[in-house]
Amino acid sequence: MVGAGPAGLTVALALRARGRDVTIVDKLEEGGNESRAAVVYPGTLEILDPYGVAERLAAKGIKTARFTIRDRDRILTPVPFHNLRTRFPYALLVSQAVTESVLLERLKDLGGRVLRPYTATQLTQDTDYATVRFSNGEQVRAKYVVGADGVHSTIREQAKIRFTYTGEEASYALADVHSTGGVPDNELVVYFSPAGHLVVLPLPDRLHRIVGHVDKAPEHPDAPFLQRLLDDRGPERERTAIRDVTWGSRFLTHHAIADKYRAGRIILAGDAAHVHSPLGGQGMNLGIHDAIALAPALSSALGDGSVTSLDDYARTQRRIAKQVIWITDLLTRNATLGGPARAIRNGVLRTLSPIIRRSLSWRLSLLYLRF
Repeated sequence: MVGAGPAGLTVALALRARGRDVTIVDKLEEGGNESRAAVVYPGTLEILDPYGVAERLAAKGIKTARFTIRDRDRILTPVPFHNLRTRFPYALLVSQAVTESVLLERLKDLGGRVLRPYTATQLTQDTDYATVRFSNGEQVRAKYVVGADGVHSTIREQAKIRFTYTGEEASYALADVHSTGGVPDNELVVYFSPAGHLVVLPLPDRLHRIVGHVDKAPEHPDAPFLQRLLDDRGPERERTAIRDVTWGSRFLTHHAIADKYRAGRIILAGDAAHVHSPLGGQGMNLGIHDAIALAPALSSALGDGSVTSLDDYARTQRRIAKQVIWITDLLTRNATLGGPARAIRNGVLRTLSPIIRRSLSWRLSLLYLRF
């Protein structure tokens, strides 16, 4: 297993729960993660629950009953979670760093560990094994290698799997801030704006996470920059005032998907297989769903030598990723409408029937992916 982000850790712990031997490596030193994702949806909590993760994670985050799409102060459509038929009728707002720490703790409970820092440099395979070589001269030989090493995946590149990009590269600023007023402290909000969408959500320790779609995001967004984003795109009736920035970064992203998820004994999961706009917070969640689907498929292949289960995994998860990318792309394009189109979009969203809103919550929650 190459990559100890949420997808890689989940595959590893789900395989360990099945009694399989797993070696998981990551190029980062301990604590080197930049915390990007901050939402864990009900469908993701459901599939993590059998592995002893969901309750531990839920205890560390903020539970919100709804997701709202807004244009400044106007709520265009609420997406409720409280009436979903699940043990977890909420979106959990928690930093990716915390999610990874809970997954790692559970992996250690099952006898697993992460080797750090190990940078993969070369990958080869034959009919029986795949071999990964590292920058320190060491190597690992295994029946299968899972590439969960992110959007710039070395494993995907070495396996010669093409990553097909669509659309233009998008720039995002993200930060955790202490603030007062304006934005809700109990729900996830996406502000639509002609200048670019803005995501604001509460986190533990009285923080708010801000993710803004901007041209040429600064490497370290400061309080004045983030204040301008909120003033231009956020609430108007009650201004949100940023008191301080505890952490900030930037990232660039495309909408992209691997042409295939399996090449012989190499299988992809998470951002190594698909990437898209953070609008809707689907990326990490989809990667964890990849992992939970992959673990039994890999265990089956290790047991009887048949690759049918792996082909099923690759076909199904790629189809799901294409759907998510299409929907995310549609939302992203609609989020920046201006002029008359903006008014039409707002009118349509505000008149959505309760049935359509429930359908949106079912899809956004990822409960429609129940296995």
